[in-house]
Amino acid sequence: MRVAFDPPHEIRDPVHGAIPVDAAELDIIDHPVVQRLRGIRQLGFSHLAFPGATHTRFLHSLGAMHLAGRAFDACFRDDPFPSTARRLALRRCVRMAALCHDLGHPPFSHAVEFALPPLDALALKPENGGGGGRRATHEDFTLLLVTASSLSDAFAASFDFTAAHVAALVSPQVQVEDDFFVESGCDLRGLLSQLISSELDVDRLDYLVRDSVFTGARYGEIDTAWLISHLTRHVDADDRVCLALDGRALHALDDFMIARFHMFVMVYFHQKSVAYEEMLKRSLATSRPDWTLPADAEAYARTDDAWLWDLVRRQDDPWARRLVGFDPYKVVFEAHGTAEQAALAQRTDLLERAGIDAIPRTERGVMQRPPKAGAPDLYVVDHPRGGQRQVLRLHDATRNFRRDQVTASVSRIYVPPADLARAREALHATWQPRPLLFGELSASDEVLI
Repeated sequence: MRVAFDPPHEIRDPVHGAIPVDAAELDIIDHPVVQRLRGIRQLGFSHLAFPGATHTRFLHSLGAMHLAGRAFDACFRDDPFPSTARRLALRRCVRMAALCHDLGHPPFSHAVEFALPPLDALALKPENGGGGGRRATHEDFTLLLVTASSLSDAFAASFDFTAAHVAALVSPQVQVEDDFFVESGCDLRGLLSQLISSELDVDRLDYLVRDSVFTGARYGEIDTAWLISHLTRHVDADDRVCLALDGRALHALDDFMIARFHMFVMVYFHQKSVAYEEMLKRSLATSRPDWTLPADAEAYARTDDAWLWDLVRRQDDPWARRLVGFDPYKVVFEAHGTAEQAALAQRTDLLERAGIDAIPRTERGVMQRPPKAGAPDLYVVDHPRGGQRQVLRLHDATRNFRRDQVTASVSRIYVPPADLARAREALHATWQPRPLLFGELSASDEVLI
C-alpha cells in the first residue's frame, strides 16, 4: 500500500495544463479497465459534425479527477482533519471516484445504451446496486467495473480504502458498513458524493469546457476556476454535510447553467450525430435483433468504439452500409418543443403514407434538477456586507431562471437523402408549419446527457 503523496508524474492536458498524479494514482490510471476509455469518444458521433471532437472519455476522466482534487481542497480549506494522512486518504478517494465515474460507458458513449443487457445479468451484488429487473445503465456498469473486475484488487493494493469506497462516491446505492467517511462525528460521504454527481459536480465542470474546446463551439466557456474556488460546505437541518457555493459566485453559477443549455441545443443535439445514432440502432436491430453488449465485467472492458465499428463493418444490412459509407439520413422537419407540440407523430405518419421512410426523434435536456429523494441538497451561502449570513437551496438561489422554466428540447424528422425534396413537398403541401416556442415539457420526452 502506498501512503505518502509522491507527485513525480505530470499528465499534460490541453484544458487544465499539467495534472499532477502520484505513483498510487498512476497504478489505477494505467490499469486496462481505465485505459479502455482511450478508445471511447466523449461525444459519440459528434466528430462527424465537429471534426475536432475526437477527445475521449479517458481525457475527460483525467480532467474530472484533477478538478475533484481542487474542489476537495476548496471545501476543506480550513483543514479540519486530524492528520495529513487522513486528509490525503479522503482526497485520493474523491479523485479516484472522479477518474472512474465514466468507466461503464459503452462504445460511442450514450449512443449504444440501448444495447446494454438486463441488470440481473450483471454479477453486481445487491449492496453495490445489483438486482431490479430492468435494463442496465452505464452507471451500473461503472459499479460493476469498479467492484467486480480486476480493478477492484488494484485499489486495495494501492490505497488504504477499497473499491467499495470509490463506488460509494459514484452511486448512493452502494452500501458501506465502515466509518471511512466519518470525521469528528460528521459523515462526509454526502458532500464528497456531490463533488462527483450533482448539479455542480466536477463532471459537468470539466465536460462543458472540454467539449467547447474540442468542438470549437464557444457556448461552454465558463469560469471554472472561480466556481471551484468558491465551493464550501454547509451542515443542513438533518446534520448532513452538504456541498455549498459562496454567494459571490452566484453569477458564475447562472452562466454555467446557461452555457449547459446552449451546449445541449447547439452541440449535444446536433442533427448529424443524432442521425448516426438512429442508424446504428436500426442496423443492430436489423442484423442482430437479440444482441446486447457483454454482461461480464472483463469482457465488457474489452469493448470500445473500434470494436463496435468493426462489428458494423462486417454487417451487410442497408443501415450498416449507410454508416460505413457516411451517408446519413437528413432532417426534413425541425422544431423547438416536445413531440406533441411539434405534432411529430402526425407529420411522420403523413410521410410514411407518401411512401417515405421517416425517423422521428425528440431530444430533451434538463438544466437543473432537484436532488433525488433522500439525497442532500446543494446550498448557496451568502455573506452580505453588514448583513446576516444567509443560506438558500441552490434551486431557490439562481437569479436568471428556474429549473422548470428553461429546458432544451428539439424535435426532428429524418428521411433518406434521395427523398428529401419529395418529403419537403409532402409536408408543405399538406401541413403548413407554424413557429413553435419553448414550453412545458413532459417527462416522457426526456433525454439527458
